[in-house]
Amino acid sequence: MIGLEELWARIEAYEGSVFRLIRAGEFTYSIVGSGLKPSRTNRILPKSQFEKALEFVPLENTAPIQKLQGPSYIFAILMDPRIRGNDW
Repeated sequence: MIGLEELWARIEAYEGSVFRLIRAGEFTYSIVGSGLKPSRTNRILPKSQFEKALEFVPLENTAPIQKLQGPSYIFAILMDPRIRGNDW
């Protein structure tokens, strides 16, 4: 399992790339300080939310991370092959 810093480096590497939500829809994101801003919302998802989500990967759906901010975006990013690699 990778740690938060390696995960965040992968996330930063794909800033501006297109990701897909479970229920259709695409988004990109930008890194803002120590957070991530999806293109389809004005929210900034803190890096700490991704750290908490790492405890639950691999994810089959968003149910385990519903208490986190932006669970649909977190799921889409963490379960994308570019981000997960062969780690989960």
